[in-house]
Amino acid sequence: MTYPIQKTDAEWLDTLRAKGAEPVAYQVTRHAATERPFTGRYEQHWADGSYHCICCGAKLFDADTKFDAGCGWPSFHQAIPGAITEIVDHSHHMVRTETVCSQCGAHLGHVFEDGPQPTGLRYCMNSASLQFQEPEA
Repeated sequence: MTYPIQKTDAEWLDTLRAKGAEPVAYQVTRHAATERPFTGRYEQHWADGSYHCICCGAKLFDADTKFDAGCGWPSFHQAIPGAITEIVDHSHHMVRTETVCSQCGAHLGHVFEDGPQPTGLRYCMNSASLQFQEPEA
């Protein structure tokens, strides 16, 4: 699958370094790794603002859609329309729905159908794939 923003591995590494991304961010976003539960910087982060793709800056979630799922990763019940592409994931001997950034294809996490209303969804994201932005004044 191709995405509007394309870069080489070296360019993604440079981009992530320039943004001060967590060391695991490259493996998470470009190779679908997963950070350990309860270790990410945004797992218990509750400020007003929005969450963006660490790779390309695309807005993914508003902070008011975040909730504590108790799973160890930041969880949201609704994504920004069109921001996330869903892909069937058959890895690890199970079937899940992978979520990637619609602009650059960065692996974000997975979405499950066990979240709160009004959507019933739980977008379970890796903190390393996200960048928080405070609201503009």
